[in-house]
Amino acid sequence: MATETTGQQWRSYEPLELSPILTHALNAFYEQGFHGTAVRDIARRVGVTVPALYYYYENKEAILVALLETATNDVASRAFAAAGEGGGKPEQRFANVVEAVVLHMTHRVRLAALDSELRYLQPANRKHYAATRKRIERLLTDIIADGVRAKVFVVADVAETARALLGMCQSVATWYRDDGPLRPEKLAAKYVDIALSTVGATKKPRGR
Repeated sequence: MATETTGQQWRSYEPLELSPILTHALNAFYEQGFHGTAVRDIARRVGVTVPALYYYYENKEAILVALLETATNDVASRAFAAAGEGGGKPEQRFANVVEAVVLHMTHRVRLAALDSELRYLQPANRKHYAATRKRIERLLTDIIADGVRAKVFVVADVAETARALLGMCQSVATWYRDDGPLRPEKLAAKYVDIALSTVGATKKPRGR
């Protein structure tokens, strides 16, 4: 499962430690979609009976919730660690957070792609998931607001700009393929440059 991420660790991606059920469910959802995946198919992939699978998870939605929780905890942990590494410089914190989100969308593309399956969650589960996503949105909004106050960003609508940028970054998971030619680090760098232009950054962070 995702663990607390600090310092440079937010750029490092080791294989996720998922249970066999979650591993096979993740692959099935990615290949066939949540609606197109039967519980029987997950059980077959794992090599257990359907009743045995239900011993661990109440239903298929509970499996999706567990995977979504893993995804949101992972990206939130990395985003906050990335922001912390930026210190008191809004432009560095901003660049780090955008980089962290895009790296998550690429390195963890199968998990990140589950965002499109939210429509199948019951309201209570959807609300819980949305709360974690909101933490990242508030983080980016606060950083942009700090940049505007410090006169290193020029933004007319801070909240909408943060939402638009996160939407841009999250959309990567809808088309990125982990076996494709474009590497996560190069793509993240491109998106950071686009994001910096969007907020009218008057100075570039170190290393850019």
